[in-house]
Amino acid sequence: MKLSTPSIQDQDFAPELLERVIARVGTVIVGKEAQIRLALMSMLCGGHILLEDMPGVGKTMLVRALAACLGASFGRIQFTYDLMPADVTGTSVYRQQSGTFEFRPGPMMSNLVLADELNRASPRTQSALLEAMEERRITVDGMTYPLPRPFLLLATQNPLQFEGTYRLPEAQLDRFLMRIQLGYPEPEQEMELLSRMQGVHPLERIKPVMLAEEMESLQREVKGVFVDDSIKLMLVQTADASRHHSKLQLGISPRGTLAWMLASQAAAYMAGRSYVIPDDVKHTAVPVLAHRLLLSHEAMLAGVQSEDIVQELLTRLVVPHAARKGVRP
Repeated sequence: MKLSTPSIQDQDFAPELLERVIARVGTVIVGKEAQIRLALMSMLCGGHILLEDMPGVGKTMLVRALAACLGASFGRIQFTYDLMPADVTGTSVYRQQSGTFEFRPGPMMSNLVLADELNRASPRTQSALLEAMEERRITVDGMTYPLPRPFLLLATQNPLQFEGTYRLPEAQLDRFLMRIQLGYPEPEQEMELLSRMQGVHPLERIKPVMLAEEMESLQREVKGVFVDDSIKLMLVQTADASRHHSKLQLGISPRGTLAWMLASQAAAYMAGRSYVIPDDVKHTAVPVLAHRLLLSHEAMLAGVQSEDIVQELLTRLVVPHAARKGVRP
């Protein structure tokens, strides 16, 4: 049975539906509600997600659980050093009977694509994702094919000090709307995880909460959330300050500023509001901005983290009077 699609005027239905998604994913990923919320927030923006953490903390399981909640096509790519671009996008196969080439789609032709251990692939293969991430299409043998809508790439990445990893280029990092880190569970959470895994795997019990069409509709609703000019000024001033920061080689790009605004709209939408407030901006700042910053060599040697720079920029943020009051249209 098809679910009814919420509208932004229906302030109760959409948050309730999204809370159901969070609760169901929480049956698989224990004690990580904040990270699940951020992932769902990014999906509402139509943004791609980079899950970066140690192996075995549930990155892949989180993606699979989100895909299970969304009744949409799912593709998985296990990245290795010998993976070729055609293994990602698909390839043209010659049909001798007809004397023509036929396109055989790869796993990228899915609504949700899991790029597992993305930084184990060579830079050439990583670059095969750039067109898909930005333009929602792929080009194979000179022919362009549109990707399904919605299209979301959820990539996992191992820490760079691990053997057999390649650093993702800045242009690709900038195309991920958020970078999310799960971290190790607390002991009591790990005990709960062990108990849940004794019987049937929780992932097998997850049923879809919404269809791909409903997610696409929610994405359109999020773009309709009102953003006052005073809020936009906060975003622009922060981005400009990052571009002149003494500890940064590379600051926030205009793409990053736009991503920050979209994430703030999604945060407001999930809270049942039709307008953005400063708390939405602050809540989304670190996951949206930190991976876009490139530290100077001196800052890296001093042990400075990009998250520290984002927090510093937020402390300088002057909230205009109109934004402080939560002005709405």
